[in-house]
Amino acid sequence: MNIDILRLCLVTDRVLSRGRPLVDVVAAAVQGGVTMVQLREKSATTREFLDEARALKAFLKPRGIPLIINDRVDIALAVEADGVHVGQKDMPVDIVRSMIGPGKIIGLSITNHAQLARPDSALPDYLGMGPLYAQTTKADASTPLGVEGFRALRAETGKPVIAIGGLNTGNSGPVLAAGANGLAVVSAIVSADDPRAAAQAFTDLNR
Repeated sequence: MNIDILRLCLVTDRVLSRGRPLVDVVAAAVQGGVTMVQLREKSATTREFLDEARALKAFLKPRGIPLIINDRVDIALAVEADGVHVGQKDMPVDIVRSMIGPGKIIGLSITNHAQLARPDSALPDYLGMGPLYAQTTKADASTPLGVEGFRALRAETGKPVIAIGGLNTGNSGPVLAAGANGLAVVSAIVSADDPRAAAQAFTDLNR
């Protein structure tokens, strides 16, 4: 996996997109420099999730932007997505790998030292580490790590790491300096008046 794709990951949220078609928000964000898109649908039906995944795949593939599906291996297989991101309570990484094959990308969420010590933390291609700051886009989010907590956790792994949770252009610089390979952003882009400009501001931070 080329770690350059981790520089700016847009994590989608239809509720926060302010009624705009998700593919339009993603298209604007890609123009601003998004390098990977994670489709996260916590409340959509399977059919809605599938339709969104198909639309995003059709847009992203010609542009060489990877589409990662959150949690749902079946959706990823159905649309031939580029990978899957799973959390600690989702399907184990080794099983995901057996289903999607060796050429796909797998990300795993890590929120504390105990999770990082588990053997399966060595199996994914990258780790999504956080939350960095307090945020409202994930109801079951863990206690924020803060920059120093992130730095300590990040130092325990040689895996590529994307930081996530409450990130904006004002607080992301120290996170990159603490060792993040990239940033995963939700509301600061999908809720922005101008998603393209918002993504561009993050891109400028991590060149």
